[in-house]
Amino acid sequence: MTYTSRTVTDEAAFAALAADWGRLYRRCSTATPFQSHAWLHSWWLSYGGRGRLRLVLVRDGGGDLVAAAPLMRVRRPVPALVPLGGAISDYGDVLVDDEHGEAAVAALTGALSAAARTALIDLREVRPGGAAERVYERWRGPRRRVSDSLCLELPAVPMQQLIARLPSGKSQQRVRAKLRRLDALGLERHVVSPDEADAALGRLLELHRLQWQGRKVTSEHLRDRFRTHLVRAVGAMARSGDAVVTEFRLAGDVVAVDVTLLSPRLAGGYLYGAHPRLREHKADVAAMLLDSCATHTKDGTYDTLSLLRGNEPYKRHWRPEPVVNQRLLLARHRTAPLMSAVLCDVAARRRGKELLRRYRERDGGGRT
Repeated sequence: MTYTSRTVTDEAAFAALAADWGRLYRRCSTATPFQSHAWLHSWWLSYGGRGRLRLVLVRDGGGDLVAAAPLMRVRRPVPALVPLGGAISDYGDVLVDDEHGEAAVAALTGALSAAARTALIDLREVRPGGAAERVYERWRGPRRRVSDSLCLELPAVPMQQLIARLPSGKSQQRVRAKLRRLDALGLERHVVSPDEADAALGRLLELHRLQWQGRKVTSEHLRDRFRTHLVRAVGAMARSGDAVVTEFRLAGDVVAVDVTLLSPRLAGGYLYGAHPRLREHKADVAAMLLDSCATHTKDGTYDTLSLLRGNEPYKRHWRPEPVVNQRLLLARHRTAPLMSAVLCDVAARRRGKELLRRYRERDGGGRT
């Protein structure tokens, strides 16, 4: 079969790709919700820069989109092509149609090689087993793989099976008691319709701000551009079945809102907001949210229930599998010095974090 490739740099053309992109997304079993057109296009509208869009597309002889790399050009710290989605996306990857297999991978690799003549390709947060790893294996120029963020993952099974994973009978009993308490409080769970999603997401962000008031919070979640992106992206994803927005009500009042993102085989709880009064009622919010998320994955459609990035203690309680995302660096021989510069930066940052960790441990030991 003959494949053709092109690089799209026009924003209007990106918007017009929605239908083709959606079909490819559903035919790529390794896709995560952060590779959906709704998420990426919305992110671009909120965070993209004029003249930087680089969508590398591969079509077959019939004109079907069979592979895509959603990238943008950056100049700092080195000239590079990086995934769309930025820091607010937990996974980055390319898309490859499962039915076209290695032929589509080869075509995409060739197209990316042509795009890498003057810039490093820096693929961040690639989940192990992602389609980008197949491009990495085919790459003929200089390449390096380094570790990126840690994600925690659970099997996509019903809540009772998740409880059975806990290490002791006592811990299992405690969780079941917490779930019974939620029922006794009269907490009601309501999956909002796509038409209600925009308003519910507004309530989520307000509750999120309230729950973190006076404490350290991800500042981006409080910005208008994030609000605009989240409402636009998740609203569209709810309409296509790629997201579920859930409200939790107590005595008729909305006291929590949660967003679960869905892809062909992976689901993940992305963001939630919870009113501080739930703590006054001694409601276990983490158990409430996981129970809710598990209801969307218990039918066997999904393989993985991801807790996404972060190593927070409340996640560790569920004995998840630690999975380290990959950072895949691809260069041509003329751009290999750019890769060396990035690797030096990675090493320096890791060394700085290690020194800071040691200092804090030593300083803490001195105070005790």
